[in-house]
Amino acid sequence: MVPVSPSGAGYLALMKNRPFLLLWIGQVLSQVGDKVFFVFLIAVLFTYQIPPSWENSARSALMIAITLPAILLGSAAGIFVDRGDKKQIMAGCNLLRGLLVLLIPVLPKQFAILLIIGFLESVLTQFFAPAEQAAIPLLVPRQGLMTANALFTTTMMGSLIVGFAIGEPLLTVARSWGRFGQELLVAGLYLVAAAVLYTIPMAKSGDPPHMVRAHPWQDFKSGLAYLKKDRLVSNALLQLTLLYSVFAALTVLAINLADEIGLKATQFGFLLAASGVGMVFGAAFLGHWGERLHHKPLPLVGFLIMAASLTLFTFTDRLGLGLTLSVLLGMGASLVGVPMQTLVQKQTPEEMRGKVFGFQNNVVNIALSLPLAIAGPLTDTFGLRVVLLGMGILVSLVSIWAWHSTQKVLEKAI
Repeated sequence: MVPVSPSGAGYLALMKNRPFLLLWIGQVLSQVGDKVFFVFLIAVLFTYQIPPSWENSARSALMIAITLPAILLGSAAGIFVDRGDKKQIMAGCNLLRGLLVLLIPVLPKQFAILLIIGFLESVLTQFFAPAEQAAIPLLVPRQGLMTANALFTTTMMGSLIVGFAIGEPLLTVARSWGRFGQELLVAGLYLVAAAVLYTIPMAKSGDPPHMVRAHPWQDFKSGLAYLKKDRLVSNALLQLTLLYSVFAALTVLAINLADEIGLKATQFGFLLAASGVGMVFGAAFLGHWGERLHHKPLPLVGFLIMAASLTLFTFTDRLGLGLTLSVLLGMGASLVGVPMQTLVQKQTPEEMRGKVFGFQNNVVNIALSLPLAIAGPLTDTFGLRVVLLGMGILVSLVSIWAWHSTQKVLEKAI
């Protein structure tokens, strides 16, 4: 049962909603923990038994180990989430992640062990993510979902910007705590998150534990059947997939873009950080005024802003303009991501949310692989400007098609 929203509007109402506030604090700790954990893995990698000539390959192998569960387990994790208790899944995943980190000092210093730790941490994340998304509509009234998703998007992007930036300084401070200070820091973030999430006053949801094992393949097919039937949700997932694909390609292209606008290639992070800042501003705007604008074509506007930014990138070689366009790109992305995630939460029945969010996690991670794989070769073949222009045109066409498709579904529903 969704609690009654306290009086007030926007973020103020959310901050008065204690169950949601606890969920948000748990998200902050978990997100920062994830980023610091990644920095920690890269830092301790060189203390393991790796041949000198394999250092770059070892980093790649570690990243693959962390990425693989997101591709393989998204849908399966969502099925489990629908049948399990969301609060226990969220708290349990963080508890296990913290315990895994604490095991690192006592395990052999073998590279394979580090790969297994990274893989298992990522497996647990695949269960945590859909449980967290499915918990939001249980704690927030429908009229507050836009604001809640805006806050979660702001936190996610903030942790992406801040988490990596403060990871190394935090780990440096933690080393002064003693031999296992770094492990205690990372594990502490997860364990405190687990404790906070466990205190959420949430009614038990999902089927009894003995039902968790029942018919996973049928559950997967029922999730696909639901997405095929509900075109609003499937269109929203398509637009979210396109959104994340653009940012995946931008991750690769940012190195060349940085060089074009006068930055060093190694400073490409400034462009990505500027996009993150734009997403934070956009999400903050939607958090305050999104519910009043829910009837407006926000995703279409957002995609067109992104397309215009990508196109204008082809004509600029100035640092200030380049960073400004990155901020606009991020703001456009928030106009897509927040309303579409809110639509999925509002439209999807409670018993299907885990499947849908797990499937979303699965599809998005698979879709991310294609832009990462082809952006570099396409740039080498056709040049950066042609690729950016092509992305701008593609984003415009897909966004217009998606909007018209959504309108037709709404007209049929009426």
